[in-house]
Amino acid sequence: MERQIGIRFEGEELAATLHYPRGVEKTGCQNRNSLVIICHGFVGSRIGVDRLFVNTARKLAHAGHMVIRFDYAGCGESTGEYGEQGIESMINQTRAVLDYAVSCADVDPKKITLIGHSLGGAVSVLTAVRDKRVKNLILWSAVGYPFNDIVKITERRVYDQAVKEGAADYLGYRFTPAFFESLAQFQPFQEAVKFSGDVLVVHGTSDDMIPVDYAFLYQKVFWMRSDNRCDKEIIFQADHTYSSGAERARLMERTLEWLDERERIEKEWQHWMI
Repeated sequence: MERQIGIRFEGEELAATLHYPRGVEKTGCQNRNSLVIICHGFVGSRIGVDRLFVNTARKLAHAGHMVIRFDYAGCGESTGEYGEQGIESMINQTRAVLDYAVSCADVDPKKITLIGHSLGGAVSVLTAVRDKRVKNLILWSAVGYPFNDIVKITERRVYDQAVKEGAADYLGYRFTPAFFESLAQFQPFQEAVKFSGDVLVVHGTSDDMIPVDYAFLYQKVFWMRSDNRCDKEIIFQADHTYSSGAERARLMERTLEWLDERERIEKEWQHWMI
């Protein structure tokens, strides 16, 4: 079962889709649910390229997870201007979605996961460091150096024009200097070590937008922590959006396997405590 919702954030309305776990029509969602929030990337939406996030959310819900996928302000069906928002705002928007989820449903506080793709991966890391409710991270082709990575995507001329003229167009979005300045203020690789939960890092070898090397760097940083684990999955020939059938199937399979493993570990820990 799916429901279209609107989440208020600082005068804007974030368009979102809530996916209930399989069987909720019969159970009335009486049991505590694991929660997954999907964070899209730069100039993206909650649908995803080739319906990546739609299909992911439905598969996760079928497997028993509650899922929310949403549009950042100015993207998709949300109100606002994306190019006027910065990373700090995106972090706060993600936390607002989390606030909504835990207030409207019986969410298990030990089973809250962020899935972040591309720039959404960097935002997920930064959100998880600031919000201890986030217990797990799944990073798909995550941005590591926000300013450099996004300027590479838009090309330097867009940034230069924004600085010179006060705004610049990219794919119909109006980007201000403040947006680019916010990218330079955050360093996910440096902050990742502060996250205390488990992590899955996934990247494709044919990603021509965000280097696959970032997956190894993220894992190295997360391994620097004293506890909790970081697993890595490198998918051969997968591009930035996992657009081919076999590579996307592996992305889905590994993501579900990893989440199921977290569930199993949690149950075993509870039995041991008893």
